Amino acid sequence: MGQLTEQLEIYGQVEVGSSFKDMTTFRIGGRVDFVSYPRNMFTLSQLIGFLKKNEIPYKILGKGSNLLCSDDDYHGVIIRLDRTMNHWYFDNNKLIAEAGSSIIALSVFAARNGLSGLEWASGIPATVGGCVFNNAGAYKSSMIDNVSRVLILDDDSFRWISNEQCEFAYRTSVFHHNRDWIILAVELDLTAKDESEIRQMMDERKKRRLESQPLEFPSAGSIFRNPDSQNAWSLIDEAGLRGLSYGGAQISVKHCNFIINLQDASAQDVKSLIDLTVTKVREKCGITLLTEVEMFNWSPMKIPHPSKR
Repeated sequence: MGQLTEQLEIYGQVEVGSSFKDMTTFRIGGRVDFVSYPRNMFTLSQLIGFLKKNEIPYKILGKGSNLLCSDDDYHGVIIRLDRTMNHWYFDNNKLIAEAGSSIIALSVFAARNGLSGLEWASGIPATVGGCVFNNAGAYKSSMIDNVSRVLILDDDSFRWISNEQCEFAYRTSVFHHNRDWIILAVELDLTAKDESEIRQMMDERKKRRLESQPLEFPSAGSIFRNPDSQNAWSLIDEAGLRGLSYGGAQISVKHCNFIINLQDASAQDVKSLIDLTVTKVREKCGITLLTEVEMFNWSPMKIPHPSKR
């Protein structure tokens, strides 16, 4: 392991023996052999080439806000861009940001400069690269409304692709089908607007989030996608699952499309609640819910059904 650490340090900072608990908003998951912070996009390209050549598993991780990692250890390299590839600048009404930039920081920075378009993102704990990958959104807005083009690493080549080429749709994009395409930077189109109006909207939405979401507990935000013309939370509520708990995890009483880490929950606790919710909503409402949260480092296993406590 020491030799591999030295090899990885060629490309940037390296941490050994970290945990997904420290890298995800769920505060859940097993340990990780290596975490790498590449110095820039060029060392990132070289790092990925090295990992592929040596058949070492890897995953690029943003803020971990849409991820449920298993309780198993991960024997590979987690690549994080938020520590080093997090710079941005303005070009008139365009905001160009590296993939590791915080979308919250970008929304605040845009507001200070009287630029509107990212108000919806002011409460999303994610990197801009992760937001592009999932076409993140809130309040009927999403990345598709702001992205002009995206700089990607495709094999050894750097190239820009357009908004249309990103194939944005509800909580998905072309990157879901091209996992080897690495998002490096994003160009966003914003609109000039009075700063006080932008601030007012952001404050109103912050108040709404605090009132309606269980932000005092670790979670991954909304667990399920909204089916056509329906809210997932209302279907979960109709199935009588609000407040259901299993182990240290609970379907939030405050917002039942949130599963919260109530008390040192395991990934298995959360997975059990997810599976039961899918089953009960299908039985009660005839609708199969699809998860918005990504499952990572899981192997097939039998999931027990939780019961209300």
